Amino acid sequence: MSSHREAPEIAKDPVADSSDLYAFVSPDKRDTVTLIANFVPLQLPSGGPNFFEFGDDVRYEIHIDNDGDGRPDVTYRFEFTTEITNPNSFLYNTGPIDSLDSENWNRRQFYSLTRVADGREHRLAHKLQCPPCNVGPLSTPKYADLVRQATYSLSTGERVFAGQRADGFFVDLGAIFDLGTLRPFQQLHVAGKKIFKAEGEPVNATDRMNVHSIAVQVPLDRVRRRANRYGAADRASVIGVWTSASRRQVRVLGDRGGADTSTGPFTQVSRLGNPLFNEVIVPMSKKDLWNSLPPSEDKRFAQFVEQPELAALLPALYPDVFPNLDKLTKAKKARVDLVAILLTGVPSGLIDGFTNATGEVQADMLRLNTAIPPSKRPDRFGVLGGDLAGFPNGRRVGDDVVSIALRAIAGVTVPLVDKTFRPDAAAAAVTPGLSAADVTAPFLGNFPYLGTPYDGFNNPPAAS
Repeated sequence: MSSHREAPEIAKDPVADSSDLYAFVSPDKRDTVTLIANFVPLQLPSGGPNFFEFGDDVRYEIHIDNDGDGRPDVTYRFEFTTEITNPNSFLYNTGPIDSLDSENWNRRQFYSLTRVADGREHRLAHKLQCPPCNVGPLSTPKYADLVRQATYSLSTGERVFAGQRADGFFVDLGAIFDLGTLRPFQQLHVAGKKIFKAEGEPVNATDRMNVHSIAVQVPLDRVRRRANRYGAADRASVIGVWTSASRRQVRVLGDRGGADTSTGPFTQVSRLGNPLFNEVIVPMSKKDLWNSLPPSEDKRFAQFVEQPELAALLPALYPDVFPNLDKLTKAKKARVDLVAILLTGVPSGLIDGFTNATGEVQADMLRLNTAIPPSKRPDRFGVLGGDLAGFPNGRRVGDDVVSIALRAIAGVTVPLVDKTFRPDAAAAAVTPGLSAADVTAPFLGNFPYLGTPYDGFNNPPAAS
């Protein structure tokens, strides 16, 4: 998955696990950028009475780099507290929750929002409220109203939301991790021998699962560095975005049911920039290390981008299918195309009218050229589909990042940087076979864009 269980240690700590990150110029408010970071992945909607929530002992942050050094110039920090209304009830709610101040709601979460810029902290808001989890039609009968109440417009220009949403990531996880099966290809080969025919339609493994999102919509002048102009060719228009979660270094368990205490400085335990980077690029032995480091240290992992393991496996799984990969593997050429996409940004001249390069520092960030306007007709394949407002230029909620990443690894972007390679029809067609249409909860046309979370009563749907 994008980053749902990408490293051994963070897989044991889902409250601090970042699962997806989105950054895009807001299609309905083009003078702003929307940043969304998902945490607490793979939520079963019916998981009561202790429904999912943010961690009071976790510091959640979205970082923006606007000068290309892989270090944060602007950070939005979310910190949560939980309050219990009725200490004598085991229930999440004792009746319908029709407003954020409903007396029937027993366990509520609040948060503060802090903006850190130029080394100075500015508390933007205190004790903003999260909506409840979507329990069911009797408990949360007008869930969209609760979300509207929990969406705040701040005097500094930001809009902000924190709470449960439907997981919008789509991937045929069971097939991909079963020796790289791509069901639309039908035939799976290993070492030149067909071992079975992949039957059936692709399955979205994350459908009907929920996440917890922190989302902020920010005026462009609050994320870009000061410059005389912001054109599509100007580096000042490009920002790098990543998210992180941190915990205190020391945790002391309470004795005989007493409360735990945490102390010491915060240390990073999770981060995410480009989807699938730690999941697919970083080897198992270094995944936990990667989660602990800032993007400015990602030159340590450049070798795995230059020679990704999956690029060597695909020709063995699908012999004679990807000619560019065969040629690259034999020549042991460094994948400068992947370095550009993932670590430095795409320089001007490779794709007509497009660049999101940030400079020479190799850092895993979502790079977004904020001068490129939203598309009137978005293409789910983003830049590869001719839509310059899509991934890897930032990431929109409907972008098919799995197919885009697979096509890039399979060699479709190599001819852009090495004219001795020809376009590869197979690489340009590879896909697990899913799209945003395979997400049951539809995306929204406005903030916070991710769909209404699935409720426990109707999940799975009742048999007809």
